Amino acid sequence: MKIDCIRTHHLRHRLDAPFGFSQWYYDTRNTLLVEIIADDGTTGWGECYGPAEVYQAAISSFYGPRLLGLDPLATDRLWHDMWQWSLDFARGGIMMGAMSGIDIALWDLKGKTLGLSVSELMGGRYRDTVPGYATGMYFKDMPEDALSESLIAEAVGYREQGFKAMKIKIGKNPAFDVRLIAAMREALPHTTLMADANHAYDLPEAVRVGQVLDKHNYAWFEEPLSPEFELQYRQLREKLDVPLATGECEQTRYGFQRLLSAGGVQIAQPDLAYCGGISEALKIRSVASSLGINVVPHCWGTMLSLAAATHFLASGYREPGRAEVGGAILELDRTPNPLRDELFEVPVTIEDATARVPTASGLGVIVDRTALQAFRVKETEIR
Repeated sequence: MKIDCIRTHHLRHRLDAPFGFSQWYYDTRNTLLVEIIADDGTTGWGECYGPAEVYQAAISSFYGPRLLGLDPLATDRLWHDMWQWSLDFARGGIMMGAMSGIDIALWDLKGKTLGLSVSELMGGRYRDTVPGYATGMYFKDMPEDALSESLIAEAVGYREQGFKAMKIKIGKNPAFDVRLIAAMREALPHTTLMADANHAYDLPEAVRVGQVLDKHNYAWFEEPLSPEFELQYRQLREKLDVPLATGECEQTRYGFQRLLSAGGVQIAQPDLAYCGGISEALKIRSVASSLGINVVPHCWGTMLSLAAATHFLASGYREPGRAEVGGAILELDRTPNPLRDELFEVPVTIEDATARVPTASGLGVIVDRTALQAFRVKETEIR
């Protein structure tokens, strides 16, 4: 079996209304899908999280030509081939993001060839369903009092949809954030709440906001600090009870070894479409396990990323391990995204805020090629 063709599909949808977080506002959804076709016609699909145009160039001009003719089932070997090809000038960043989409596609293809789901390829499932938490409550351009009311109403709506856990956005400014944290807890006294600052704070600000999260019993404090300052996580951890979560900006087992060994992070959050793909996410999970740290992947893309994260969580267990397996929780982005909701003939099944782990071979989701045409910006093909 050989890789016969590699296609990339840059997809885009302009949103009716922008939404924002601590760093910027989104007015479009973009993604890059990777399609790998073997010489027997078997096809695997993957996705890259990040700047689609740049990933497309990296795959079509660098990795793709080198992968043609190689065995698509040799996922670990191909990952290390790609790593060596670009090691001298790209130990992370865009090239690793491009590798991630390729790697996910190879796992999908491998599962289809062998007649196994990706979670079975990962070693087997602990669970057939994974509860989800709602990610939402992004900022809108309105006065702060009206914004707070709107965000609380959105969160209450998720509770009515069956979500028992949800993650709010903070990082707008500390005064607003503190008010919102308290108001959310008052509105949702029995809901598991998390807060994501998207690395908005310096250390003193993070301490002050974290103490408010402690007071209101939040389940984790996500990306309170810049990813550049691993040691500050240890300093922050010493002043707070709320668990610190981070890692969506980190890549590879080596990067996570540096991040986690600093001692401040309790929850690691690799994004499978950015950290190095499924192959590397499994190694990151081993690094985290060796330090007694649990992994809850970041997930903010199409059904391809969601399926990969669902399989990953289904095949993992909560440290340190116990008879009653628990702890898996899947990020379910609730922001508008037709690239997620309108692009798949067979999606991940989500009922009552819970994802059913796909049992079909590969990732278990099927791209609707007709729908693909409506969102495509540019396609590349290498043979």
